[in-house]
Amino acid sequence: MTVTKGYLYKGHRVVPYCPHCETSLSSHEVAQGYKDVSDLSVTAKFRLKGRTNEYLLGWTTTPWTLPGNAAVAVNPTMNYVRVKHDSEVFVLAESLAPTVMKEEYEVLETLKGKDLLGLSYEAPFDYVTVTNGHKVIGADFVTDTSGTGIVHIAPAHGEDDYKAIQDNQFDYINVVDTKGRYTEEIRPLAGRFVKDCDVDIIKMLSKEDLLFEKQRYEHSYPHCWRCDSPLLYYAMEGWFIQTTAVKERMQANNQEVSWFPSHMKDGRFGNFLDNMVDWNIGRNRYWGTPLNVWVCQECGEEKAPHSAKELRELAVEKVPEDLELHKPYVDNVHLTCSCGGRMDRTSEVIDVWFDSGSMPFAQYHYPFENKDLFQKQFPADVVIEGVDQTRGWFYSLLAVSTLFTGQSPYKRVLSLGHILDENGQKMSKSKGNALNPTELIEEFGADSLRWALLADSSPWNNKRFSKKTVSHAKSKVIDTLLNVYSFYSMYAEIDQFNPASDLGGDPTTLDKWVVSRLNTVTREVVQSLEDYDITKGARTIATFVDELSNWYVRRSRQRFWSNGMTEDKRAAFSTLFEVLKKLSQLMAPYTPFVSEDIYTSLMNESVHISDYPQPDEKLVDEQLEKDMDAVLEIIELTRSLRNTVGIKTKQPLARLVIVPAEASNLSGLHNYVSIIKDEMNIKDVTFKEVARELIQFEMKLNFSVAGPKLGKSLGEVKNKVEALGNLEKAKFLEESELQVVLNSGDTVKLTKEDVLVERKGRDDFALLEGSHFLTLLDTNVTRELKEEGLVREIIRAVQTYRKELNLPVDLRVDLFIQAHTWLQNVLVEHDELMQRNLILNNVHFEGKPDMRSFHVEGNEIKMFIKS
Repeated sequence: MTVTKGYLYKGHRVVPYCPHCETSLSSHEVAQGYKDVSDLSVTAKFRLKGRTNEYLLGWTTTPWTLPGNAAVAVNPTMNYVRVKHDSEVFVLAESLAPTVMKEEYEVLETLKGKDLLGLSYEAPFDYVTVTNGHKVIGADFVTDTSGTGIVHIAPAHGEDDYKAIQDNQFDYINVVDTKGRYTEEIRPLAGRFVKDCDVDIIKMLSKEDLLFEKQRYEHSYPHCWRCDSPLLYYAMEGWFIQTTAVKERMQANNQEVSWFPSHMKDGRFGNFLDNMVDWNIGRNRYWGTPLNVWVCQECGEEKAPHSAKELRELAVEKVPEDLELHKPYVDNVHLTCSCGGRMDRTSEVIDVWFDSGSMPFAQYHYPFENKDLFQKQFPADVVIEGVDQTRGWFYSLLAVSTLFTGQSPYKRVLSLGHILDENGQKMSKSKGNALNPTELIEEFGADSLRWALLADSSPWNNKRFSKKTVSHAKSKVIDTLLNVYSFYSMYAEIDQFNPASDLGGDPTTLDKWVVSRLNTVTREVVQSLEDYDITKGARTIATFVDELSNWYVRRSRQRFWSNGMTEDKRAAFSTLFEVLKKLSQLMAPYTPFVSEDIYTSLMNESVHISDYPQPDEKLVDEQLEKDMDAVLEIIELTRSLRNTVGIKTKQPLARLVIVPAEASNLSGLHNYVSIIKDEMNIKDVTFKEVARELIQFEMKLNFSVAGPKLGKSLGEVKNKVEALGNLEKAKFLEESELQVVLNSGDTVKLTKEDVLVERKGRDDFALLEGSHFLTLLDTNVTRELKEEGLVREIIRAVQTYRKELNLPVDLRVDLFIQAHTWLQNVLVEHDELMQRNLILNNVHFEGKPDMRSFHVEGNEIKMFIKS
């Protein structure tokens, strides 16, 4: 196809070249192998002919190319100077002279670059004789951003250099062989690899008094992606595809692609397309797809068979049907030229990236067959690869498809970032910082590793990764989900709950909320996956898993502990069953193994043959979810207050006052008072639109804002503001405006921006303000509250004791207690609380052999459990 359209041609050009592999590379191959290295750079003195002690100063980062020097280039429009230093005169760019000439110098003359054109100089090394060359030429690629403003030209090792020599009809010089070694002409260095000779070149320059300066130079240098050897730029004959002819079409196709992340489109990938060159397609390798071009040995005519069938038809010899179309077998096939001469296949094989770029067509043997199948699946919905493939597979796919069909081969591209270690360094076996995935899977499970990779950060970001990342994924999501399932399965077995016949019951508000959340989460995850935002979907699921475990199940435990299969318990079982079933389906693409275990246990079939869940919008109650979000915010604020003042949740408190930031936030929340009271162990929960009497307002001027406005009256206003009463401060905050009357009789108006306000709880109240609510917690612990808190701590100790004995969760026991009389009396007073939280037959205040001793809030208590 490229031959038919006239895109394939043979040319002599400077190309990236690997001397170790002895083959050229394409520009997109080169882009994959850059490394930061430290090389020697030199500023060389080029002695002008006919002038005493006068030199052109040329800077190069590749000293090894100086034996191949053919010319030096200046920019005709730039300003240059002749400067004198000691007994020598140097020519260089005017703007760079202060940087290059570090010692004092005298400017003798300022001139334009065009005034230097044609000047002859002595070659740095006289190993090669030229008829036309070693003169100053003009080139617009010369700049004054670095170096000296004069560029050394080595035509065999630079694309611009090669073209400049051709334009000026200078002699072409190449003193490096295909193994990257100096040829016999460079007698002192013959046979040595050129990049090993920089120091020798510098010594040779110094010996001839042609070294002005040497420096270490940090830069990014291309290396071979196959063997990691440093590349050379080398002029040679090769085969090229004229991709520049379809550059605009490729750019337009790229604009139609959805990139993840989006900045790749016009950034890394778009920039590469903007600067693309013709594809150097031929490789001097043994293995690979042979370049299907036959060349006449008599007249040079070229012929490119389009298929194996056409090759057989054109061949001189009889070609068997099962001919191996690789070297050396295909090279035994010859064609007849129109001139009568014999045509031999050219020796090159095709760049392997052309093979990879042909994948959409080659996989179906298109266009020779499977046309309908190809058209059904082309273009691909999405391709996914590492970010380095922006200059590799992503590029070759687009180039081949644009050449072949004129369109993009993919609709979307997801470019994966690199995995870094916990210090932000790229993982590498040689550095010893790589993690073995097999070991991670054995320790944490495959799903934990998958979740860590998918949920930690978006796949296109470079991500810091460690065992801690996987451990966190396991404990926070995988183990939490499994604990919820274990809770369900354990009590379902105890109560013989059968989803096939027992679904039903009267769902509570909490049941309706978790079902609503599940369907909202399903909607969001489905949309995230449609948008290829895998991480957003994972984080949405993780939030719900936490809500399911630490809110729904924890708030519903008493329902599962009750005796008999009540309608309320049936509703709890039914709800949790449906949630686990749909959640395991939702998580299946992320955690296929855990999801399969849970779903198979629930449904007796594989989750991976079930339909992916869709949201049931009829079950979504947005107001209910909004209300529960408010409840959860209030609970988190209250929990933070308890932590701040050092009062455990098991210690009952008398009162919680909740003040909304906006009155609308109160709507419907009175229905959840019992949940807040029970969850935070508070006797009375009150909602109030204002609570001035419980708040102490501290107010002072915001000097950075009020200072410029108040000027000389700043001090007086400061004193008056700080002297305001508590109610006056509260009124100001409600009205957002305060009129301050000065001693002079003038009035100053202050707004909220002019003051800084701090709210504190009055008396025994602790205060904390959130996004939508302000909470005030009464921290006074009365004797009655203290005693109830002590009972709750004893209940916790009994529960711990039961776990240590590995007793079944539904087993009723007799509890024997020995304690101080007053503590026994406290326990008797709170018997109902004990019975509600512990599965007991009776509590006995008497001793037993082998009693366990516990210390609860400084009180010793001995217990024995009889099952």
